[in-house]
Amino acid sequence: MTPPGLLIVDVQKGLDDPSLGRRNNPEAEANIALLLAAWRDRTWPIIHIRHCSVEPQSPLRPELPGNAYKDEVLPQPGEIEFTKTTNSAFIGTNLEGYLHEQGIGSLVVVGLTTDHCVSTTVRMAANLGFPVTLVADATATFERRGHDGTHYSADAMHDINLASLHHEFCTICSSQQVLQDLA
Repeated sequence: MTPPGLLIVDVQKGLDDPSLGRRNNPEAEANIALLLAAWRDRTWPIIHIRHCSVEPQSPLRPELPGNAYKDEVLPQPGEIEFTKTTNSAFIGTNLEGYLHEQGIGSLVVVGLTTDHCVSTTVRMAANLGFPVTLVADATATFERRGHDGTHYSADAMHDINLASLHHEFCTICSSQQVLQDLA
């Protein structure tokens, strides 16, 4: 049986833009790098997702430097990349087909941001029948303002989204739990 695929969602330089507000979990990229190293050591499947925004003000537009991957997750030869323009790694890509073709039956998901592309991708993966592990300390998000003006901290946004996903769409765990399970 094929081991789980490590799905790295939108770990791009444009998400360091200060205009996005305060972010939680500054250790997310370091934890992603630890998991990525473990997958590479085992030659397990690694899938990179890059958001190529079509929004005029987005730092993730393909022609901007912010579209580039952060150094911690630069793909290596043999690691597949899918580019997307929506908040799901499955919409407008052949991700689902690739997973089936490669016999990848489950996913470990990491990346940015918890409440947008990570959440949407996890939900869709689960709805397509893929068991998903979402690594809480290898994801992060930003503070938000609600429709009524209420301010929600980045930690609150992160935690609420994880609570909403856990046991409904995925299993939430830490990077250390994943690494211990690999040992």
